[in-house]
Amino acid sequence: MSATESPSVTACYALAVLNATAEGESGPSASWALPTDRLEYGEMRALWDSVLDARDAGPHTGLLVGDRIRPEGLHILGHLVLTCASLADAARAAERYHPLVSQAGTVTLHRGNGVGRIRYRPTVAPAAMHPQQVEAVVGIMVRAARWIAGDDWAPLAVSFAHPRAGSAEPYARVLGCPVTFDTAENAITVADEDLDRRRPLYDPALNALHRAYADRLLDQLSAAETAAGRVRRWLEHAALEDAGPEGPAKELNLSVRTLRRALHAEGTSWRALLDAARHGRAGRLLETTDLPLDRIAPLVGLSGATALVRAFTRWEGMPPGAYRVRHRPPPLPPPPDHDVAGGG
Repeated sequence: MSATESPSVTACYALAVLNATAEGESGPSASWALPTDRLEYGEMRALWDSVLDARDAGPHTGLLVGDRIRPEGLHILGHLVLTCASLADAARAAERYHPLVSQAGTVTLHRGNGVGRIRYRPTVAPAAMHPQQVEAVVGIMVRAARWIAGDDWAPLAVSFAHPRAGSAEPYARVLGCPVTFDTAENAITVADEDLDRRRPLYDPALNALHRAYADRLLDQLSAAETAAGRVRRWLEHAALEDAGPEGPAKELNLSVRTLRRALHAEGTSWRALLDAARHGRAGRLLETTDLPLDRIAPLVGLSGATALVRAFTRWEGMPPGAYRVRHRPPPLPPPPDHDVAGGG
């Protein structure tokens, strides 16, 4: 999202955060009529400020809030997860429907080498999100996985991009696995066999009902997006080597000229949004593949490796080779002893 857009968060998640702390009784009053009401991210940040300023708040408040969230705190996404056939199915649902809970971050599933990594990336500026908010989201994802896999389930590992605050013991106890900090990403690492294990009792009809409702809410949320937000979403799945404003203009039922005017009114442009999309996709390809630069360049709409090096240095302040080394996922720690993991 650009600086001119304000991501929103669903009211039921804001209430769930309050209810998971002492602030549920003494915190800010809630004026939302429906659980699907939305509040701007700035309001959500202010809510977290009040939670973390409370007398009994500690360095692990976010982690503990995440572990206490119940399905209704995520509204339809929580109920959808409860009816998913497997952890992989639930992770894919989170990829698609996480904006219904919050537009301040994205959830993605990446698979390879026998494991899956469920990543969380904030879409707001780093200074705009407390590390404890990130820990709450990761804690929620681990708790949601246990709704499917059982309370004694634990991932292989969890990583956070921020430094650790407080002692290590609560992280091991709540998450039940090795936890690292100051890494390249916020991620949960899960064995493929855990991701793909199907639940013995799975009702596809009930799951389909929840998905249909979630799709309706997602359509409504998308319709309320700005032109820039919808163009950005279109670019996420476009072939960038031949992307032009005609594509999103057609999807929005606008002329290219009208689209350009709308973007200008929102403080951005087609060129800026395309550049941001190239930046994001180049970064993901560098992080998740071994493709050489001359193969990545056309995938992001650039003429060759030299153009990619020049553009990436402008985006990140470092060449793509250095970025790839810095942002590669850390090696997995050895699997924990089953007795230790089961006792978390």
